[in-house]
Amino acid sequence: MYTKAIVRRPGRNFTEGITTANLGKPDFGKALDQHSAYCDVLTGCGLELIVLEADERYPDGCFVEDTAIVTSEVAVITRPGAASRMGEEAEISETLSEFRKIETIKLPGTLDGGDVLRVEDHFFIGISGRTNRDGARQLSGILSKYGYTASETEVGPGLHLKSGLAYLGKGNFISVEGFSKIVGSSGIIISDQEENYSANCLPVNDFLLIPKGFPKSKKKIIELGYNIIELDMSEFRKMDGGLTCLSLLF
Repeated sequence: MYTKAIVRRPGRNFTEGITTANLGKPDFGKALDQHSAYCDVLTGCGLELIVLEADERYPDGCFVEDTAIVTSEVAVITRPGAASRMGEEAEISETLSEFRKIETIKLPGTLDGGDVLRVEDHFFIGISGRTNRDGARQLSGILSKYGYTASETEVGPGLHLKSGLAYLGKGNFISVEGFSKIVGSSGIIISDQEENYSANCLPVNDFLLIPKGFPKSKKKIIELGYNIIELDMSEFRKMDGGLTCLSLLF
């Protein structure tokens, strides 16, 4: 069970962050409303929120997931793969040091938390434009010290591994077709390309947070018996962000 979550408010320059989505410029006011709703849901799922203020040195700073991998024993502080995001991890490290032992990914390794999917005691690490093999090897080595296993997988043209793959719990996954080789037949393979964004879901204790607006995926998730909460993520989608990106749960 998770008891805490770190979130960071979007800054006024949020719309100047990195994006490949080609979905138009986000509405900042609407993004703030969506972020507030997200925080309310996390609280409703039983979490105590640690809310960091916006840091306008980093337009992508609200996507705190990329800055750390947190287990019950250790917090691994990442080395962001985008130059403009280097430095986001400093305040996250300081915050997590109150709760966990800290380990750090070092250059030449790069690693984004969005490329790391935990499935029980195993971690899938995506090799992407943001996460290189050196970073993956460093993370694997750190995790092995605490009794975890890890494996590498190629992300391909997507941004992050978790942009197209989520572990729902109870042995089930949801994934885009390109990641179906990882999950096998257990769960949901999204065959409708228009619903690919729905692969980014966030299990939080007894609930499963899913993005709003993807009826085919929603129907399949409900059929598997999950207690879902839908959230509108339209403005974060425009900045390549999703449900997992906006928090660090531990």
